[in-house]
Amino acid sequence: MKNKHYHNILIAIALIVLSGCEYINLKQFTEEEEEEERVVVATVGNSTLYLDDLKGIVNKDASSADSANLMNRYVNSWVRKQLLISEASEQINFDLPSIDRKVLDYRYALMVHEYKKFYVDQHLDTAISSKEIQNYYEENKDNFELKQNIIRGYFIKITKDAPKLNRLEKLVNSKKKDDFTELKSYCFRFADTYFLEDSIWINFDEVIKNTPFVSVTNKVEFLKSNNYVEEEDEQFKYLLKIKEYKISDQISPLEFVRNDIEQIILNKRKVALANELEENVFKKATKSEKYEIYAQ
Repeated sequence: MKNKHYHNILIAIALIVLSGCEYINLKQFTEEEEEEERVVVATVGNSTLYLDDLKGIVNKDASSADSANLMNRYVNSWVRKQLLISEASEQINFDLPSIDRKVLDYRYALMVHEYKKFYVDQHLDTAISSKEIQNYYEENKDNFELKQNIIRGYFIKITKDAPKLNRLEKLVNSKKKDDFTELKSYCFRFADTYFLEDSIWINFDEVIKNTPFVSVTNKVEFLKSNNYVEEEDEQFKYLLKIKEYKISDQISPLEFVRNDIEQIILNKRKVALANELEENVFKKATKSEKYEIYAQ
């Protein structure tokens, strides 16, 4: 039986390749021929898997070998599931009407989910103004309590034999615009790793990971006590300039949670659209008398 199954699957693959079809057109049947000539791939008890049941399983761009492998796995999976169902039916007295209702409910839920997703994708306004973000932040500040320490500043990792390290230290601590331009140029040429976007809040633990700073035991006290620190190991020198910091349990700055707020606003719009669709469908059906509820 097993060899016959594999033989049928290989026939299906051959037909795909020879026909050059984009989909799995295993065989063209008229409705009458289909009833009479459906090719059996596998059976378990009274359950039967036919060759045409395998349509759509294989991607149109898959190779013959990949297609055969995928079909074989599908058939084996089908057999295992049917055997488990058969065994379960012998051991347990199932409430089949209840199972059928659950299957139907699940089917309806999938269909409704797909329709709501389609509707939301068609109608969702993704434009979010800065004012809207600011308002949401102000109204929900307590929801944005920090779970980690964050900083704004510079971080530079550079080899200890890099040129003009004394000049680099002065540039890091300078407030002059020309010096910052020179600093960027220097880091681009010589730094192993660097971060100079001091307008962006970043996780302090991410900054110091894989550096000597990671050995700091009291990070809160470290942040409070330092605005410029240097460390080194055998090969590298590490420069950390802290312009501003926030510690865990404080309210997060708006810029640190801006992306999160945007996602929250979008999700709220999606929920509102899904509810709107459901309400519109119900109102439309009520107006056109498409349903009727009978007294129980």
